[in-house]
Amino acid sequence: MIPPPVTLAIPDFSKVRVLVAGDAMLDEYWFGDVARISPEAPVPVVRTRAAEQRPGGAANVALNLAGLGAHSVLAAIVGADDRGQLLTRLLEQRGVRCELVRSPTLPTIHKLRVLARSQQLIRVDAEQSLEPCAPEFGGLFTKLVRNADAVILSDYGKGTLSRATELIAGCRAARVPVLIDPKGTDFKRYHGAHALTPNRGEFEAVVGTCADEAEVLRRGQALRAELELELLLVTRGEQGMTLFQRDAEPITLPTQAREVFDVTGAGDTVIALLAAGLAAGLDAPAAAALANLGAGVVVGKTGVATVSRSELLHALHTQGSGGRGLVELPELLALVAESKTRGERVVFTNGCFDILHAGHVSYLEEAKSCGDRLIVGVNDDASVTRLKGVGRPVTPLADRMAVLAGLAAVDWVVAFSEDTPAELIAQVLPNVLVKGGDYRVDQIAGGDAVQRNGGEVRVLGFKPGRSTTAIIDALKKTPR
Repeated sequence: MIPPPVTLAIPDFSKVRVLVAGDAMLDEYWFGDVARISPEAPVPVVRTRAAEQRPGGAANVALNLAGLGAHSVLAAIVGADDRGQLLTRLLEQRGVRCELVRSPTLPTIHKLRVLARSQQLIRVDAEQSLEPCAPEFGGLFTKLVRNADAVILSDYGKGTLSRATELIAGCRAARVPVLIDPKGTDFKRYHGAHALTPNRGEFEAVVGTCADEAEVLRRGQALRAELELELLLVTRGEQGMTLFQRDAEPITLPTQAREVFDVTGAGDTVIALLAAGLAAGLDAPAAAALANLGAGVVVGKTGVATVSRSELLHALHTQGSGGRGLVELPELLALVAESKTRGERVVFTNGCFDILHAGHVSYLEEAKSCGDRLIVGVNDDASVTRLKGVGRPVTPLADRMAVLAGLAAVDWVVAFSEDTPAELIAQVLPNVLVKGGDYRVDQIAGGDAVQRNGGEVRVLGFKPGRSTTAIIDALKKTPR
């Protein structure tokens, strides 16, 4: 059944502690162009222009949690090699605490993908089974599980979780919910877990091909009961995902994806958000809705990727569900970079926006029409006082930003403390910079940086007779 709309709020994950245990790997991407076929064999010749390394597998799950602001700990097996050191460094730089078994004989799992024009041409894997290190890994896991609010077992079939039954028993003994992204067809080894998150292919490999929706629901309920799970969340691609719960009817959540660029790592995002949501106090349907929302964001990115709390807030905002596009500068820069890779035109404007009125709304709608994404830079309270005088702002920064973020035309709202946003604009480098008023283009702060970068600067007008000052003056004249 399709549920009524869920009123979803994005929780504060800052106190949530999640232990991720499983198969970690280093994903490498080579990006290039193809102009000819090799004379040596009927294969394309790729001229590489860039390379990138990213944490993959269980490491990507841990990154998703860190990106949400949660306390993320990764327990995994890596080699005592350069790739293991690089993987550790990439994780620690982004806030993941690494608790690793470093094998002197087994290499760090490595996957190389070669892409041209956003199409994957080949994948080359370098790996050996990690099962010989499973006993040592089990001892490490036992020490870490006691300090977790939730545990994720990320199983990619590489051997780290070959003793999954013992790990689940350890979680149950510690009374910590354990959620599992499964691998293979032997789901009995996951018996007694709190939740399982297979995709449809993995689900049907165990229960058999389902001819229709009724069969999906019937077999899902039976599998959840057989494995004595509290939750079974089956991700179903364009059909969304279905949540099976103890003592409740199944719930199917429609897909949130608008554009699908790459589904790699989407399952990592789903289980990370489901675990973080449950640990933050959401009930199962709300946590599943959160996971569904995040999956819709991450499949719009290229390669193994993560989703931030700000992106979740913005996704809600885009849906008109009350989300807020409030971001800090590092998150904004990442969002802008992602937007530009899609060919979207990013527009920037700024102001105090003290007592938002119809003139502001009309102006922001016109600004948004200049591109695809609109950033609004907002003066903080101290800079408003310097610019407008004592008694201003009337409305504090947090309230001004919240109201702006609620407007349909606004994508992202960011604060700045300087009198002008020139420094902020120089970092963001929007495609279009707009400003309202009787300015000349050469007078607009930050305009020179935008133009040097090939961008455009425009002057827009405010509606006459509508201003914050006029509203304040009118209020002063109103009889009490």
